[in-house]
Amino acid sequence: MTTARKTTTVFLTVLCGLLLTIVGLTQRWPTWTWPTLAALLLVIPATAFRIASLRRGSIPVSFEEQLTASPVERTECYVSQVALPSHWDDYSFVFSATVRWYLVEPSGNGPVLSPAGLAAEAVLNRARAITEKREPGRASLVQHELSGVLGHMHPDATGHLQAMAENISLTLLEQDQERLDRLAEVRKDKAVWEHQRKYEQSKRQYLGDDVLKDTGSAVVWWLAKNDEHVERTVADLPLIAQLTSAANDTDIPERLQNLVPQQPGERAAPELLEAHRAPATQEWTAADHLSGFFDAMGFTDGDVRRAMLAKQISDIIKTQDRHETAEGLRRRFDPPASFTPDNREGPRSTTGTPDETSGS
Repeated sequence: MTTARKTTTVFLTVLCGLLLTIVGLTQRWPTWTWPTLAALLLVIPATAFRIASLRRGSIPVSFEEQLTASPVERTECYVSQVALPSHWDDYSFVFSATVRWYLVEPSGNGPVLSPAGLAAEAVLNRARAITEKREPGRASLVQHELSGVLGHMHPDATGHLQAMAENISLTLLEQDQERLDRLAEVRKDKAVWEHQRKYEQSKRQYLGDDVLKDTGSAVVWWLAKNDEHVERTVADLPLIAQLTSAANDTDIPERLQNLVPQQPGERAAPELLEAHRAPATQEWTAADHLSGFFDAMGFTDGDVRRAMLAKQISDIIKTQDRHETAEGLRRRFDPPASFTPDNREGPRSTTGTPDETSGS
Protein backbone atom coordinates (compact mmCIF):
# COMPACT_ATOMS: atom_id res chain seq x y z
CA MET A 1 0.00 0.00 0.00
CA THR A 2 1.35 3.35 -0.96
CA THR A 3 1.63 6.35 1.31
CA ALA A 4 -1.37 8.04 -0.33
CA ARG A 5 -3.56 5.01 0.35
CA LYS A 6 -2.42 4.81 3.96
CA THR A 7 -3.26 8.47 4.48
CA THR A 8 -6.70 7.98 2.92
CA THR A 9 -7.44 4.96 5.15
CA VAL A 10 -6.52 6.80 8.35
CA PHE A 11 -8.59 9.82 7.31
CA LEU A 12 -11.68 7.67 6.62
CA THR A 13 -11.21 5.83 9.94
CA VAL A 14 -11.12 9.08 11.92
CA LEU A 15 -14.12 10.41 10.02
CA CYS A 16 -16.15 7.26 10.71
CA GLY A 17 -15.21 7.45 14.39
CA LEU A 18 -16.46 11.00 14.65
CA LEU A 19 -19.73 10.13 12.91
CA LEU A 20 -20.34 7.14 15.19
CA THR A 21 -19.58 9.28 18.25
CA ILE A 22 -22.14 11.89 17.17
CA VAL A 23 -24.74 9.19 16.49
CA GLY A 24 -24.04 7.49 19.87
CA LEU A 25 -24.42 10.71 21.78
CA THR A 26 -27.66 11.64 20.08
CA GLN A 27 -29.14 8.15 20.47
CA ARG A 28 -27.87 7.71 24.05
CA TRP A 29 -26.09 4.39 23.44
CA PRO A 30 -25.24 2.25 26.47
CA THR A 31 -21.88 2.75 28.13
CA TRP A 32 -20.50 -0.67 27.13
CA THR A 33 -20.78 0.22 23.38
CA TRP A 34 -18.10 2.87 23.56
CA PRO A 35 -15.16 0.50 24.31
CA THR A 36 -16.40 -1.81 21.55
CA LEU A 37 -16.57 1.08 19.08
CA ALA A 38 -13.02 2.21 19.96
CA ALA A 39 -11.66 -1.31 19.45
CA LEU A 40 -13.30 -1.57 16.03
CA LEU A 41 -11.84 1.73 14.94
CA LEU A 42 -8.33 0.44 15.75
CA VAL A 43 -8.74 -3.09 14.38
CA ILE A 44 -10.31 -2.20 11.01
CA PRO A 45 -7.40 0.02 9.69
CA ALA A 46 -4.78 -2.49 10.88
CA THR A 47 -6.63 -5.30 9.11
CA ALA A 48 -6.84 -3.24 5.89
CA PHE A 49 -3.09 -2.55 5.97
CA ARG A 50 -2.36 -6.23 6.52
CA ILE A 51 -4.56 -7.37 3.60
CA ALA A 52 -3.03 -4.76 1.27
CA SER A 53 0.51 -5.89 2.11
CA LEU A 54 -0.34 -9.56 1.44
CA ARG A 55 -1.92 -8.72 -1.96
CA ARG A 56 0.96 -6.47 -3.01
CA GLY A 57 3.67 -9.12 -2.81
CA SER A 58 7.39 -8.33 -2.96
CA ILE A 59 8.68 -5.19 -4.69
CA PRO A 60 10.24 -5.92 -8.12
CA VAL A 61 14.00 -5.94 -8.11
CA SER A 62 14.27 -3.48 -10.99
CA PHE A 63 11.92 -1.07 -9.24
CA GLU A 64 13.84 -1.34 -5.98
CA GLU A 65 17.06 -0.63 -7.87
CA GLN A 66 15.48 2.42 -9.42
CA LEU A 67 14.47 3.63 -5.97
CA THR A 68 17.92 3.12 -4.50
CA ALA A 69 20.14 3.79 -7.53
CA SER A 70 21.75 7.14 -7.96
CA PRO A 71 20.49 9.40 -10.80
CA VAL A 72 21.94 8.62 -14.23
CA GLU A 73 24.76 11.03 -15.02
CA ARG A 74 24.93 12.15 -18.63
CA THR A 75 28.12 13.77 -19.92
CA GLU A 76 29.21 15.18 -23.25
CA CYS A 77 32.22 16.05 -25.41
CA TYR A 78 32.76 17.89 -28.70
CA VAL A 79 34.34 16.42 -31.84
CA SER A 80 35.48 18.91 -34.47
CA GLN A 81 36.68 18.82 -38.09
CA VAL A 82 36.74 15.03 -38.47
CA ALA A 83 37.18 13.86 -42.10
CA LEU A 84 34.64 11.21 -43.08
CA PRO A 85 34.80 9.45 -46.49
CA SER A 86 32.20 10.05 -49.19
CA HIS A 87 31.10 7.88 -52.10
CA TRP A 88 33.70 9.58 -54.34
CA ASP A 89 37.39 8.91 -53.87
CA ASP A 90 39.51 11.79 -52.58
CA TYR A 91 36.42 13.76 -51.50
CA SER A 92 35.76 13.81 -47.74
CA PHE A 93 33.07 15.32 -45.55
CA VAL A 94 34.13 17.46 -42.57
CA PHE A 95 32.11 16.36 -39.51
CA SER A 96 31.59 18.23 -36.22
CA ALA A 97 29.11 17.48 -33.43
CA THR A 98 28.41 17.43 -29.70
CA VAL A 99 28.54 13.81 -28.43
CA ARG A 100 26.44 12.87 -25.39
CA TRP A 101 26.52 9.56 -23.51
CA TYR A 102 25.76 7.75 -20.27
CA LEU A 103 27.29 4.63 -18.77
CA VAL A 104 25.07 1.56 -18.75
CA GLU A 105 26.91 0.03 -15.73
CA PRO A 106 29.21 1.77 -13.27
CA SER A 107 32.82 0.83 -13.86
CA GLY A 108 33.75 0.68 -10.17
CA ASN A 109 35.04 -2.91 -10.20
CA GLY A 110 35.61 -3.17 -13.97
CA PRO A 111 38.43 -1.96 -16.20
CA VAL A 112 39.23 1.72 -16.41
CA LEU A 113 37.32 3.28 -19.32
CA SER A 114 37.43 6.50 -21.27
CA PRO A 115 33.73 7.16 -21.86
CA ALA A 116 34.42 10.17 -24.08
CA GLY A 117 36.59 8.12 -26.43
CA LEU A 118 34.12 5.23 -26.61
CA ALA A 119 31.19 7.59 -27.24
CA ALA A 120 33.04 9.54 -29.95
CA GLU A 121 34.08 6.31 -31.68
CA ALA A 122 30.53 4.98 -31.61
CA VAL A 123 29.09 8.18 -33.10
CA LEU A 124 31.78 8.45 -35.80
CA ASN A 125 31.28 4.82 -36.84
CA ARG A 126 27.56 5.39 -37.21
CA ALA A 127 28.16 8.59 -39.19
CA ARG A 128 30.75 6.97 -41.46
CA ALA A 129 28.39 4.13 -42.37
CA ILE A 130 26.13 6.78 -43.94
CA THR A 131 28.57 9.27 -45.47
CA GLU A 132 30.59 6.66 -47.37
CA LYS A 133 27.44 5.89 -49.40
CA ARG A 134 26.57 9.52 -50.19
CA GLU A 135 27.91 11.78 -52.95
CA PRO A 136 29.82 14.89 -51.79
CA GLY A 137 27.63 17.28 -53.74
CA ARG A 138 24.76 16.81 -51.25
CA ALA A 139 26.49 17.76 -48.00
CA SER A 140 23.59 19.78 -46.57
CA LEU A 141 21.11 16.96 -47.23
CA VAL A 142 23.42 14.37 -45.63
CA GLN A 143 23.80 16.64 -42.60
CA HIS A 144 20.05 16.49 -41.91
CA GLU A 145 20.08 12.75 -42.46
CA LEU A 146 22.81 12.36 -39.83
CA SER A 147 20.87 14.55 -37.40
CA GLY A 148 18.00 12.08 -37.58
CA VAL A 149 20.12 8.91 -37.35
CA LEU A 150 22.41 10.12 -34.56
CA GLY A 151 19.68 11.90 -32.61
CA HIS A 152 18.86 8.96 -30.32
CA MET A 153 20.89 6.96 -27.82
CA HIS A 154 22.47 3.80 -29.19
CA PRO A 155 24.83 1.34 -27.44
CA ASP A 156 28.44 1.25 -28.47
CA ALA A 157 30.29 -1.88 -29.60
CA THR A 158 31.53 -2.68 -26.05
CA GLY A 159 28.11 -2.32 -24.42
CA HIS A 160 29.45 -0.10 -21.64
CA LEU A 161 27.59 3.04 -22.67
CA GLN A 162 25.02 4.56 -25.01
CA ALA A 163 25.81 7.60 -27.12
CA MET A 164 24.17 10.13 -29.42
CA ALA A 165 25.13 13.37 -31.23
CA GLU A 166 23.66 16.87 -31.39
CA ASN A 167 24.48 20.14 -33.16
CA ILE A 168 25.80 18.23 -36.18
CA SER A 169 27.69 20.12 -38.89
CA LEU A 170 28.72 18.48 -42.18
CA THR A 171 30.61 20.45 -44.84
CA LEU A 172 33.23 20.06 -47.56
CA LEU A 173 36.67 21.55 -47.86
CA GLU A 174 36.58 24.85 -49.74
CA GLN A 175 38.87 23.49 -52.47
CA ASP A 176 36.67 20.42 -52.97
CA GLN A 177 33.54 22.55 -53.15
CA GLU A 178 35.14 24.73 -55.85
CA ARG A 179 36.07 21.63 -57.86
CA LEU A 180 32.54 20.29 -57.61
CA ASP A 181 31.14 23.63 -58.78
CA ARG A 182 33.47 23.61 -61.80
CA LEU A 183 32.53 20.02 -62.61
CA ALA A 184 28.86 20.94 -62.45
CA GLU A 185 29.41 23.84 -64.85
CA VAL A 186 31.32 21.58 -67.26
CA ARG A 187 28.53 18.98 -67.19
CA LYS A 188 25.93 21.65 -67.89
CA ASP A 189 27.99 23.15 -70.74
CA LYS A 190 28.53 19.67 -72.18
CA ALA A 191 24.81 18.98 -72.10
CA VAL A 192 24.11 22.25 -73.91
CA TRP A 193 26.83 21.51 -76.48
CA GLU A 194 25.43 18.02 -77.08
CA HIS A 195 21.97 19.47 -77.71
CA GLN A 196 23.42 22.06 -80.10
CA ARG A 197 25.44 19.43 -81.95
CA LYS A 198 22.41 17.17 -82.32
CA TYR A 199 20.38 20.16 -83.49
CA GLU A 200 22.98 21.04 -86.14
CA GLN A 201 23.22 17.42 -87.28
CA SER A 202 19.45 17.21 -87.53
CA LYS A 203 19.33 20.48 -89.43
CA ARG A 204 22.04 19.36 -91.88
CA GLN A 205 20.31 16.04 -92.40
CA TYR A 206 17.02 17.80 -92.98
CA LEU A 207 18.53 20.20 -95.51
CA GLY A 208 20.63 17.57 -97.29
CA ASP A 209 18.21 14.63 -97.36
CA ASP A 210 14.94 16.50 -97.68
CA VAL A 211 15.07 20.19 -98.64
CA LEU A 212 18.10 20.15 -101.00
CA LYS A 213 17.72 16.58 -102.20
CA ASP A 214 16.84 17.89 -105.64
CA THR A 215 15.51 21.06 -107.26
CA GLY A 216 11.89 19.95 -106.95
CA SER A 217 12.15 19.37 -103.21
CA ALA A 218 13.84 22.73 -102.75
CA VAL A 219 11.11 24.48 -104.76
CA VAL A 220 8.35 22.84 -102.69
CA TRP A 221 10.11 23.82 -99.46
CA TRP A 222 10.63 27.41 -100.68
CA LEU A 223 7.01 27.63 -101.80
CA ALA A 224 5.82 26.44 -98.38
CA LYS A 225 7.90 29.19 -96.78
CA ASN A 226 6.49 31.81 -99.19
CA ASP A 227 3.01 30.46 -99.91
CA GLU A 228 1.64 33.93 -100.51
CA HIS A 229 4.37 34.88 -103.02
CA VAL A 230 4.21 32.37 -105.86
CA GLU A 231 5.71 34.85 -108.31
CA ARG A 232 8.71 35.29 -106.07
CA THR A 233 9.21 31.52 -105.91
CA VAL A 234 9.11 31.31 -109.72
CA ALA A 235 11.58 34.16 -110.00
CA ASP A 236 13.92 32.42 -107.54
CA LEU A 237 14.00 29.14 -109.51
CA PRO A 238 17.50 29.81 -110.96
CA LEU A 239 18.89 30.59 -107.54
CA ILE A 240 17.28 27.50 -106.04
CA ALA A 241 18.67 25.37 -108.86
CA GLN A 242 22.19 26.72 -108.31
CA LEU A 243 21.99 26.11 -104.55
CA THR A 244 20.68 22.56 -105.03
CA SER A 245 23.38 21.72 -107.54
CA ALA A 246 26.05 23.08 -105.21
CA ALA A 247 24.71 21.09 -102.23
CA ASN A 248 24.62 17.84 -104.23
CA ASP A 249 27.79 18.54 -106.31
CA THR A 250 25.87 18.15 -109.60
CA ASP A 251 25.19 20.28 -112.65
CA ILE A 252 22.07 22.36 -113.03
CA PRO A 253 19.36 20.31 -114.80
CA GLU A 254 19.11 21.08 -118.51
CA ARG A 255 15.45 22.06 -118.20
CA LEU A 256 16.52 24.90 -115.88
CA GLN A 257 19.77 26.02 -117.50
CA ASN A 258 17.98 28.29 -119.94
CA LEU A 259 16.37 30.13 -117.02
CA VAL A 260 19.62 31.22 -115.44
CA PRO A 261 20.73 33.81 -118.07
CA GLN A 262 17.14 34.99 -118.53
CA GLN A 263 16.93 36.50 -115.03
CA PRO A 264 16.64 40.31 -114.92
CA GLY A 265 19.75 42.30 -114.23
CA GLU A 266 18.61 43.16 -110.71
CA ARG A 267 18.22 39.47 -109.84
CA ALA A 268 21.78 38.43 -110.68
CA ALA A 269 25.16 40.05 -110.42
CA PRO A 270 26.78 41.25 -113.70
CA GLU A 271 29.70 38.85 -113.38
CA LEU A 272 27.25 35.95 -112.97
CA LEU A 273 25.42 36.87 -116.21
CA GLU A 274 28.74 37.24 -118.04
CA ALA A 275 29.85 33.85 -116.80
CA HIS A 276 26.66 32.23 -118.06
CA ARG A 277 27.29 33.64 -121.53
CA ALA A 278 30.52 31.63 -121.72
CA PRO A 279 30.79 28.80 -124.27
CA ALA A 280 29.02 25.56 -123.46
CA THR A 281 32.37 23.78 -123.19
CA GLN A 282 33.13 25.60 -119.91
CA GLU A 283 33.17 23.30 -116.83
CA TRP A 284 31.69 24.79 -113.71
CA THR A 285 32.53 23.55 -110.23
CA ALA A 286 30.32 23.46 -107.15
CA ALA A 287 32.26 26.42 -105.78
CA ASP A 288 31.53 28.39 -108.98
CA HIS A 289 27.80 27.71 -108.74
CA LEU A 290 27.75 28.62 -105.07
CA SER A 291 29.71 31.80 -105.75
CA GLY A 292 27.19 32.78 -108.39
CA PHE A 293 24.38 32.12 -105.95
CA PHE A 294 26.02 34.34 -103.33
CA ASP A 295 26.57 37.11 -105.87
CA ALA A 296 22.94 36.94 -106.96
CA MET A 297 21.81 37.16 -103.35
CA GLY A 298 23.94 40.26 -102.84
CA PHE A 299 26.53 38.57 -100.61
CA THR A 300 29.61 40.30 -101.93
CA ASP A 301 33.22 39.28 -101.33
CA GLY A 302 34.17 39.81 -97.72
CA ASP A 303 30.61 39.26 -96.45
CA VAL A 304 30.75 36.91 -93.45
CA ARG A 305 27.55 35.25 -94.62
CA ARG A 306 29.38 33.74 -97.59
CA ALA A 307 31.77 31.79 -95.35
CA MET A 308 29.03 30.85 -92.90
CA LEU A 309 26.66 29.45 -95.53
CA ALA A 310 29.51 27.79 -97.40
CA LYS A 311 30.54 25.96 -94.23
CA GLN A 312 27.01 24.68 -93.63
CA ILE A 313 26.69 23.47 -97.23
CA SER A 314 30.13 21.89 -96.99
CA ASP A 315 29.03 19.95 -93.91
CA ILE A 316 25.94 18.74 -95.80
CA ILE A 317 28.08 17.58 -98.72
CA LYS A 318 30.36 15.68 -96.37
CA THR A 319 27.40 13.57 -95.26
CA GLN A 320 27.11 12.48 -98.91
CA ASP A 321 30.73 11.21 -98.87
CA ARG A 322 31.89 14.00 -101.20
CA HIS A 323 34.80 15.19 -99.15
CA GLU A 324 36.79 16.62 -102.06
CA THR A 325 33.95 18.92 -103.09
CA ALA A 326 33.35 19.95 -99.48
CA GLU A 327 37.04 20.74 -99.05
CA GLY A 328 36.98 22.80 -102.27
CA LEU A 329 34.14 24.90 -100.86
CA ARG A 330 36.07 25.47 -97.65
CA ARG A 331 39.21 26.54 -99.51
CA ARG A 332 37.22 28.86 -101.71
CA PHE A 333 35.03 30.61 -99.12
CA ASP A 334 36.75 29.96 -95.78
CA PRO A 335 40.50 29.93 -96.60
CA PRO A 336 43.24 29.59 -93.97
CA ALA A 337 45.07 32.66 -92.68
CA SER A 338 47.92 32.26 -95.20
CA PHE A 339 45.49 32.17 -98.13
CA THR A 340 45.01 35.43 -100.05
CA PRO A 341 42.25 36.41 -102.45
CA ASP A 342 44.83 36.67 -105.25
CA ASN A 343 45.47 32.92 -105.43
CA ARG A 344 41.99 31.64 -104.58
CA GLU A 345 40.43 29.01 -106.79
CA GLY A 346 38.46 30.27 -109.76
CA PRO A 347 36.17 28.55 -112.30
CA ARG A 348 37.94 25.75 -114.14
CA SER A 349 37.47 25.25 -117.89
CA THR A 350 38.91 22.94 -120.51
CA THR A 351 39.45 25.88 -122.85
CA GLY A 352 40.47 28.54 -120.35
CA THR A 353 39.06 30.67 -117.59
CA PRO A 354 35.61 32.22 -117.92
CA ASP A 355 37.14 35.67 -118.35
CA GLU A 356 39.48 34.51 -121.11
CA THR A 357 36.72 32.61 -122.84
CA SER A 358 34.25 35.46 -122.70
CA GLY A 359 36.91 37.84 -124.00
CA SER A 360 37.88 35.66 -126.88
